[in-house]
Amino acid sequence: MEEAVWKQGYTQNRELSWLQFNARVLAEAQDEQVPLLERLKFLSIFTSNLDEFYMIRVGSLGDIAAVNKTGVDSKSGLTAKEQLEQIYAATAPLYQKRDRVFTQVEKALAEEGLCHVSMEDLTPEEQKYVKHYFRHQIQPILSPQIVDSHHPFPHLDSKVTYVGALLGKKKNELLGLIPVPRALPRVVYLQEGSGRYVLLEELLLQHAHSVFAMYDVLEKVLFCITRNADINLDDEPFNPVSDHLEVDVRAKMEKLLRLRSHLRVVRLELSNPISNHFAGYFRSRFSVEDSQIFLSRKAPLDLSYVFDLGEFFPPQQRQRLSDPPFSPQQPAMLRPGQSLLQAAMKQDILLSYPYESMEPFLQMIREAAHAPDVVSIRITIYRLARKAKLVEYLCAAAENGKDVTVLIELRARFDEQNNIDWSERLEEAGCKVIYGFEEYKVHSKICLITRQINGVMRHITQVGTGNYNEKTAKQYTDVSLVTSSESIGADAAEFFKNMALGNLEGHYDRLLVAPGSLKSGVLSLIDEQIRLGRQGYILLKFNSLTDIDIIRRLAQASQAGVKVDMIIRGICCLRPGVPGITDNITVVSIVGRYLEHSRIFCFGRGEEEKMYISSADFMTRNTVRRVEIACPIDSPEVRRRLHGILDAMLSDTAKARVLLSDGSYRPKIAGDIRYCAQEQLMENALEAANSLSPEPEESPKPSLWQRMLARFRRK
Repeated sequence: MEEAVWKQGYTQNRELSWLQFNARVLAEAQDEQVPLLERLKFLSIFTSNLDEFYMIRVGSLGDIAAVNKTGVDSKSGLTAKEQLEQIYAATAPLYQKRDRVFTQVEKALAEEGLCHVSMEDLTPEEQKYVKHYFRHQIQPILSPQIVDSHHPFPHLDSKVTYVGALLGKKKNELLGLIPVPRALPRVVYLQEGSGRYVLLEELLLQHAHSVFAMYDVLEKVLFCITRNADINLDDEPFNPVSDHLEVDVRAKMEKLLRLRSHLRVVRLELSNPISNHFAGYFRSRFSVEDSQIFLSRKAPLDLSYVFDLGEFFPPQQRQRLSDPPFSPQQPAMLRPGQSLLQAAMKQDILLSYPYESMEPFLQMIREAAHAPDVVSIRITIYRLARKAKLVEYLCAAAENGKDVTVLIELRARFDEQNNIDWSERLEEAGCKVIYGFEEYKVHSKICLITRQINGVMRHITQVGTGNYNEKTAKQYTDVSLVTSSESIGADAAEFFKNMALGNLEGHYDRLLVAPGSLKSGVLSLIDEQIRLGRQGYILLKFNSLTDIDIIRRLAQASQAGVKVDMIIRGICCLRPGVPGITDNITVVSIVGRYLEHSRIFCFGRGEEEKMYISSADFMTRNTVRRVEIACPIDSPEVRRRLHGILDAMLSDTAKARVLLSDGSYRPKIAGDIRYCAQEQLMENALEAANSLSPEPEESPKPSLWQRMLARFRRK
């Protein structure tokens, strides 16, 4: 059955679809309408995206290829080995395009006074300065090494830049290695106040002959390796002899994090061409093939430094070269000074990040931590900021005698150590900390505050599409519902009870919860629209679509005449517009100033519409292998606001790209009017905030003296 899906030609490989998504990120760096410093940031984001893709997806496929040579991908019919071959072939042109875009951006920056100078173009005075800087600032802290029979090959860290040199002495050849020091600034300005600069690694490469003075430097190159980082908590076996009955999941994860740094190499990046003879050293040492070696001639291997370059420019110029400043606004459904904890008792409240501030939610937790009628706070945590006020408030709640339960997922990729550290802090404060399941990551975003009011337990439930991360709430678009609905609150209470008992099969009346009911619930909602035929309508916004069952059901909806509109930022394994199969489906992707991250699902129209927000994408990992939540939206006002977001996305002509039936994307035809959804939503947030009046202060009760004086005056 699955084979028939890809043979019908309306699905495509998820990895190749992801590479197209990252190509859309790179297109933002190429767009001359994007401010110059933002174009530079998109180059860095493209690079870090590709790094993570190779660490996780390519790493995982390599593992699969080693043990399963015949199994095929359900969307493309490709084996793991064939997928890797196509990935490598599709990656090489992206490096070439990045070089071209980087050159364009650097040329434009030079016209603004910030000039990245090649070592060959240094003036005599600059050469003298660089030589002095190398001798007095760099050389004293270098840790060079040769590799021979007495000096074994050292461990090299993933995504760290090294100088590699082919060295000759008499008739012998050996390899020399110099790690680029992390303690020094990457950008070396050639004169105080001057915008001319070189990069630290370029300077070190130039002076490699000084480091290896007793050898002939035959060839040299900057290089970095990318290691597989796809570790799995379940891969570490349980030893009944050496392990305790209650396994310390935190210690287990810390052990796996140490193992991650020694996993196999999946990619080698070079700064310049080298001979096949020199490349042979790398191929044999890292067990990589030529297809896994990528050349970056113009763009540095590590572009993380670009975020600091804007500091060179004076404020007015920096502002001109950047996106217009925007600060998250007061939420439109909450007056300034109004307590979210109290307001949610009267009506459902929607917060829309980053257009609106996360601060009211944080203040709600702070208020709950001190409110006498709050009995307990329960929350799931996937990713947190390095500095998290949320943790402070949860700790304060526990210290104030509240029952605080935090389900923290230690396997949030690349945030594992951060979450381990926070879990220790929460435990020290008296919070009850529990972890996810062995085979299921807990990715849901839900918080439950229980109050005892006049002897009756009342719930305030928050369900969101994004993490409780105060930093990314200013960078990612997400929505967050705060409601006093007792039916949703009862489900939330049942959810936390089930999580504490390790029960993934719980029953819920309102919430759709993966892995038990979310996927089946979504399929049933699609089926309802299929029964309506041409009167049916489905509108979905999420990040990625890979679940083959949902893909198949959406295709069936299209064939039944149901109009399906989807806003999918990243991977889409469904090809829309295939005649007779998916021709009633449209897919647009928006890559812009903010990372589109909200998940909103709509089934039907008007009063019959069923609307949900969710933490889940329609990926198998979300629907089958994670704990996720989709929450129904009851409030007409919240529905209206969510449709405002969706309508803006569908109307976008500035950043929207349309997915075609052949799997490629093209810009949406703009017509006479350029419409940018994210810009419009920022304007809407500003207008709404400016129209809000402060929360009216309650008139203070008169004192006993004032009451006596009033009675005296009446007499």
